[in-house]
Amino acid sequence: MVPVIHHPDYRAYCFGPDHPFSPLRQQLLWSLLDALGQAPEAIEPAPATRADLETVHHPDLIDRVEAASSGTPPPDAERFGLGTPDVPVFAGMDAAARLLVGGTVHAVQHVLDGHARQVLQLGGGLHHARHRLAAGFCVYNDLSVAIRRATSAGRRVAYIDIDVHHGDGVQWIHYEEDTVLTISLHEAGQYLFPGTGHVHELGRDFGTGFSFNVPLQPGTQDDSYREAFERVVPQALDWFRPDLLVVQCGADAHWQDPLADLLLTTHTYAWLFRALRALADEYAGGRAVFTLGGGYDPDATVRVWALLYLILQDLELPEALPAAWLAEWQSHPALQGVTLRERLHDAPRRFAVHDAEAIARQNREVCRRLMEMAVRYWY
Repeated sequence: MVPVIHHPDYRAYCFGPDHPFSPLRQQLLWSLLDALGQAPEAIEPAPATRADLETVHHPDLIDRVEAASSGTPPPDAERFGLGTPDVPVFAGMDAAARLLVGGTVHAVQHVLDGHARQVLQLGGGLHHARHRLAAGFCVYNDLSVAIRRATSAGRRVAYIDIDVHHGDGVQWIHYEEDTVLTISLHEAGQYLFPGTGHVHELGRDFGTGFSFNVPLQPGTQDDSYREAFERVVPQALDWFRPDLLVVQCGADAHWQDPLADLLLTTHTYAWLFRALRALADEYAGGRAVFTLGGGYDPDATVRVWALLYLILQDLELPEALPAAWLAEWQSHPALQGVTLRERLHDAPRRFAVHDAEAIARQNREVCRRLMEMAVRYWY
């Protein structure tokens, strides 16, 4: 069994009832796994220490988060990305964010210590936070703190990000490092936050050639996404030869997501999770840490993350979701206006998208340009 990292207090990372980055998503997931008879026996992590955070974040940011944890932002909070609509302050913010960071660090350390080859952190994935800036619903960058733990132990880390938004925070934090390869597949930045993740963002100094971005066109469907993944990810891993994969499993490239415009179905997510495990086996000795991330349609997100859990545990995938679970949650006040689907998988479908073939051609060209530029740095 793949160990699971989780703490009940993860739900304290909450920006308010109307904020899209809601702990309700994890509550839904946990209750679904329980209803399926597959509730994990989770390892509860300790919070990250200040020393852990300072391996990635400037002390000024940490100071402001600590100050904002009273529930009132300090006067210069917005300079550090705090007190904004994306990252409103809340009481206990520092402790809640540190616990999520601690979970991802614990997952990586569990692999480094040889206790498991793969670990699932049922939380985290806060990939937008930067050295001195909270951003995009992310206070601290749990992924980069955990990656730094691995590289400080002499390991080479390949970070793979399938969230629909560019993994900018992780990229910029490691942009000058040759021990971290970042690969992000996302909706192109000219259409979507954070506006970065272009193919020419290849790294700097020692890190030149260690940043791979696959910006995809709005309307990208399953076949084109899988083709892009296969054109880039295996070749990059074959070149880099990591000791460990760290994977951010955002669910917001799903077609139901309200904040983005990619059109993946659950079938491609299942394909991705199996492909990532196979790539870990082939290129990283099987070693991989998986985290959660974005996902803003509750129905789609819980089904995608249930697939992640079930596939990592090599469990049979149910066709139908438990009727009692559906009835309980469909009437929940927080899910007003949300329809919970009765089956784990989407019905197979193609979307009537204008110029679908042109979108696929543009995505193919992006992959060609990226690999043509990147190959000059391979040795």
